[in-house]
Amino acid sequence: MSITSDIIRGHTETIILAHLIKQDSYGYQINKDIMETTNHTYELKEATLYSAFRRLEQAEYIVSYWGNEGTGARRRYYSITDKGRKAYEEQKRDWESAKAMIDKLLQ
Repeated sequence: MSITSDIIRGHTETIILAHLIKQDSYGYQINKDIMETTNHTYELKEATLYSAFRRLEQAEYIVSYWGNEGTGARRRYYSITDKGRKAYEEQKRDWESAKAMIDKLLQ
C-alpha cells in the first residue's frame, strides 16, 4: 500500500460525490470507472465503497433507489442531493487548498 492510496482513501466520499454529480450510478459502475480513470492503479474495496455509501446516506448527501433492470439482479442506484452537491464543492475547495499548501512545502 503506497502513500498515494492512503491519501486517496481519505477522500473516498468526495470521489463518490464527484461521480454522482455527473450521473446517478451504482457501486460496481463507480468502482469500474475509478479503476478505468486511474488506469487500474486504484480500486476501492467493496466494504470501503458500501461503508462510504452508508455514511453519505446518513449525512443526506445521497439517496438510493432500486433500478428497473429487465434482466439480471436489481441494482441499487445512488443519486446526489442538493446538500451533497454543497458538501462536494466544500470538500473540493478543501482539497485544492491542501494540495496548494503541499505543493509549496515540497518545492
